[in-house]
Amino acid sequence: MGASALIFWYGVKLLTTRGENYTPGDVILVFINVVMGSVFLGNALPNFQYFASAQQSAREIFGTIERVPPIDKDSPGKTLDHFEGNITVKNVKFLYPTRPDITILRNFSLDLKSGQTVALVGPSGSGKSTIVHLLQRFYDPVEGEIRIEGIDIKELDLKKLRNQIGVVQQEPVLFEGTIADNIRLGKPGATQEEIEEAAKEANAHDFICALPEGYDTVLAERGGGMSGGQKQRLAIARALIRKPRLLLLDEATSALDTRSERVVQEALEKASTGRTCVVVAHRLTTVRHADLILVLENGVVRESGTHEELVAQEGLYAAMLGNQNQMEATKNEDKDEEEHQRPEGVWQAEDESQVFFYHG
Repeated sequence: MGASALIFWYGVKLLTTRGENYTPGDVILVFINVVMGSVFLGNALPNFQYFASAQQSAREIFGTIERVPPIDKDSPGKTLDHFEGNITVKNVKFLYPTRPDITILRNFSLDLKSGQTVALVGPSGSGKSTIVHLLQRFYDPVEGEIRIEGIDIKELDLKKLRNQIGVVQQEPVLFEGTIADNIRLGKPGATQEEIEEAAKEANAHDFICALPEGYDTVLAERGGGMSGGQKQRLAIARALIRKPRLLLLDEATSALDTRSERVVQEALEKASTGRTCVVVAHRLTTVRHADLILVLENGVVRESGTHEELVAQEGLYAAMLGNQNQMEATKNEDKDEEEHQRPEGVWQAEDESQVFFYHG
């Protein structure tokens, strides 16, 4: 109110003293602008905190976008003319940049020959998954070296190297779209014949064909409606469609129940044939047939050998196996009791492959 009175008082004064330069309309225009500006400013003031928050968020987002990663996947490098899957890891020491006080791997070495399957087992936090990350060069070791076909991994064209690696993780990542499109993500532009070939290799073709729309079945986000075993086999098919020479399996069956694990394990064993394969496993029964098993603890290889050799040593591996067998036996006893108490006429699928996803 005081501002309005001041405007009119001063406006009248200008009109009486310098009327040749001003008109009553000028006074009204100034009055309206001041009033409207006050209203808009009053409405905006409560939102200033959001403007400041948005500015801070934008600064962080653009900082991430503009950040130059220490490992550039688009940088040029040497190309492997013949990648057979021969890998040498020598005296590697590693720690994550965000936790420089914790050493994840200490003096780790591994010699992988073409077509060989090596299993990495051990307690959580022992560095198993870190090795998988290093083989894809998500990070570089602090000390030591990794060589692919005798060439330092740092000298290789990273994008082309990763195109020759297939990865299956514990939690399969599926997207909303058809089954065919989800498998094709492993090799954009793949033909229907290539998609079906990969699905057959992953033991997924039969359950896909049993669906009303087959490969054109539309999946919900994250593969909702499908069993764990079905989702994992689609992830395996996606990894195999590019025909990788190196297959990395990072606890691919640890989140599955026993029935699903059996079906998926058959697919993994079939997929690893003729390929160099690194398996990170929690359930030791899934790595019995590996050519070499490394037992890690606190980033150090404590034991190594075949399943039979490690059991005979009666060390850490044998103790872990005994604990898992005991837990499995207890679980089976509970299951038998549950089966005995189930009301007559209640049916349960004997195999996860009997569970199918339908999209309406």
